[in-house]
Amino acid sequence: MTHRRAVAGGALVTVASCVAAWALAYPAGSLTSAVPRAVADGAAVVTLGLAVVPALDGPRYRDELVRRATAPLVSASAVWVVAELVRLALAGAEAAGTTVTGLGLREAWEFAAYTAPGRAGLLTVLAAAAVCAVTSVAPRSGPACIAGAGLACIGVIGHPLTGHLSGSVLGGVSIAVHALAAALWCGTLAGLVLTVDHRGQWARVLPRFSQLSLGCVAALLAGGIAAGVTVLESPAALYATGYGRVLSLKIALTLVLIALAWRNRELWLPAARTHRSTAAVSRTRAYTELTLMAATVAAAAVLSVTG
Repeated sequence: MTHRRAVAGGALVTVASCVAAWALAYPAGSLTSAVPRAVADGAAVVTLGLAVVPALDGPRYRDELVRRATAPLVSASAVWVVAELVRLALAGAEAAGTTVTGLGLREAWEFAAYTAPGRAGLLTVLAAAAVCAVTSVAPRSGPACIAGAGLACIGVIGHPLTGHLSGSVLGGVSIAVHALAAALWCGTLAGLVLTVDHRGQWARVLPRFSQLSLGCVAALLAGGIAAGVTVLESPAALYATGYGRVLSLKIALTLVLIALAWRNRELWLPAARTHRSTAAVSRTRAYTELTLMAATVAAAAVLSVTG
């Protein structure tokens, strides 16, 4: 029940943040496109995190995390598939100048097969479906976890490579690194909340997550700065355009999130490592960080569909 409330809360924060970011971008953005994008991105982030989480525990206890991660991983990857299909259908209808209900199979196939955004969407659907299939059918072993994480990574970087920065090699690589680092950081913490339930587990996995998050934040900042320099014509665009205003919101949320993560590293990590933090306290701290992460992911989703 606790996990269901956490998922429901994450969905609510995501939708509310989408609406807020869309309002900043108006009239340059589309809420109809942004919400499915945010749901798909959120599901992708959680899928990647759940695939990675077992690697944070020691070999003696890893099988327990694998078992706990299997059911939510199947659910998250299934939601990812459905959201990506909705997203692909909406993009195909927009390209064809029609509604989703009026989109024919031929037009849908032509969009998916012969346009860069369509091929990226199709690749992402296939990657998400493969994660779901591997997790559902194959025993969760070391190789299966690695395969699931690799497939999830492919799905995560599919869309960024065909977005606003697809015309620049530096911009494309930068945004892909930025998206993957953000997904790994946010998704792994979400995976921990969904699988870790006692003090001893938090004591074992949180130090390793902390080390992982340092690398993710460094890559996220480097990729984001390089991408921002590539796409913005001048600093004034940060407030004068819809895209710039949403980007400013995302930057502000990211900075607050990094500050909170650093505070947790200084206070939460030592307490958890020495078993002075209960599982309930650890979950509360994680929920606070995840709330900001969900808002940031939603802002990124709106940014991707803002002209």
